[in-house]
Amino acid sequence: MVLAVGVLAVALVVVLAVSERDRRGPPVPDFAPEFAGETLDGSSFDMAAQRGRWVVVNFFSTWCVQCVVEHPELVSFHDRYRNDPNIALVSVVFQDDVDVIARFFAERGGDWPIVISNTGRISIDFGVTAVPETYLVDPFGRVVAKFTGGVTLNGLENQLVSAGADP
Repeated sequence: MVLAVGVLAVALVVVLAVSERDRRGPPVPDFAPEFAGETLDGSSFDMAAQRGRWVVVNFFSTWCVQCVVEHPELVSFHDRYRNDPNIALVSVVFQDDVDVIARFFAERGGDWPIVISNTGRISIDFGVTAVPETYLVDPFGRVVAKFTGGVTLNGLENQLVSAGADP
């Protein structure tokens, strides 16, 4: 009887540990996956070419309410740092239509790279479970922060400073 109770207790602990891990989603990668893809404007983006820079990688969809809410903050971030050679912003489309994305950016602004190809693989490699998700990658390629839900200009700047950037 004691053995049966012990086995049940261990099984319960394992089930709770696994279910808790699943709710948090996959672990944040130590290093940003290297990826490349076609962008909305027809050019290409290559994450490997960004080494030496701080990179904000934003996963979004036009149908995501929080993505729409955070968009002006990303526009402000990009406007502030567009001429800083040490900081870059890239968005990766998450399950969305290219024509809808083009309209979204035409109406709401923003002219940073928006990756539209290979996005399913990129999302899987980063462990994205829902949008918006944003990752801050340091100049060595390490993921130093993950934001779930919308980001703000102040939040991005604070995290850059905390991680050692000099914005």
